[in-house]
Amino acid sequence: MLNEFKAFIARGNVMDLAVGVIIGGAFGGIVKSLVDDIIMPIVGAIFGGFDFSNYFLPLSANVNAPTLAAARAQGAVFAYGNFITVLINFLILAWIIFLMVKGVNTLRKQVERKQARGEETAPPPADVQLLTEIRDLLAKRPAV
Repeated sequence: MLNEFKAFIARGNVMDLAVGVIIGGAFGGIVKSLVDDIIMPIVGAIFGGFDFSNYFLPLSANVNAPTLAAARAQGAVFAYGNFITVLINFLILAWIIFLMVKGVNTLRKQVERKQARGEETAPPPADVQLLTEIRDLLAKRPAV
């Protein structure tokens, strides 16, 4: 089982996924900072200086604090302003990922068009050429 686990981890797909998750986490931090530190202050200035993060509805009669952090210490609150901020984070992140996928798809289409027109692309590496030749020779071999 240990050898199977080593083979599973050594696959390129698993490592690519791990790198993607790590970069995604860091990218999420960047987007959070973009929304919290740049976009929300501008939105607040445009709409009268309010801060979404402190918008909440108290769910308990004991809650009378002006800020969300203090209100949470006093009791249950419905923090809809915080939800709005997280929703904006998500929308920005989804938009950026959409643009990245769109860019990759555009590049793929350009490569496909070049190949369809017969334009020369870079030759495959030597090991891939050798494996292709071996595959073709094995395919020509009569079945036993």
